[in-house]
Amino acid sequence: MLKRLEDIGHIIQNAILFNPRNWSKEGRDFPVGPSPVEVVKRLFALLEARKVDYVLVGGIALLYYIEGRNTQDLDLLLAVKDLEQLPEIEIVERDVYFARGLFEGVQVDFWLNTNPLFRRVQKEHARRVQFLGQTVRLATVEGLLLLKMYALPSLYRQGDFSRVSLYESDIATLMYKYDPDMERLLAIVGEYVGKGDRASLREIVEEIRERVQRFKGGGGG
Repeated sequence: MLKRLEDIGHIIQNAILFNPRNWSKEGRDFPVGPSPVEVVKRLFALLEARKVDYVLVGGIALLYYIEGRNTQDLDLLLAVKDLEQLPEIEIVERDVYFARGLFEGVQVDFWLNTNPLFRRVQKEHARRVQFLGQTVRLATVEGLLLLKMYALPSLYRQGDFSRVSLYESDIATLMYKYDPDMERLLAIVGEYVGKGDRASLREIVEEIRERVQRFKGGGGG
């Protein structure tokens, strides 16, 4: 699990190293570039120096709470005005609620708080944790669940089976380990999605809840 700031860089480095898509045909060389460990340290130092009000979300944030996640990029939730104060990051994609950038070769995905739910997570569902003397602002278990549930209906509509499976697995693992108040979280997400999506999310969460309960009861067979 995620315990040190350096761990973030090592996780990204290992994910890149062990992804066959990143191997050259000739020698399966590690991609040339600066060490992700050092890049991540410089990125968080930059965020601190610019006083950016960010929240670490996504796969890296999940690793603070659970084991077994593998990811090659960082996910940060922040305001557009703060993103615009980081010219060191090359923005390669951007829409209303999301942006993707590169910082010294490391991919950084941005969740923009122009989205009302993202803004609520930023304000109400974040905590400060220490990595070797440096404070990092991290989404809480409840914040991560809100973001995962909010994304699911759209992923279903897109037919993105891989991400649906991954997100549902993340939700199940967090439910199993932390036993959050899912009714309260469903009510919060319900304020930001349509009636049809609210019904779909309830069905999905009920299915996950049943699976978690079967596992806890030893009835997974």
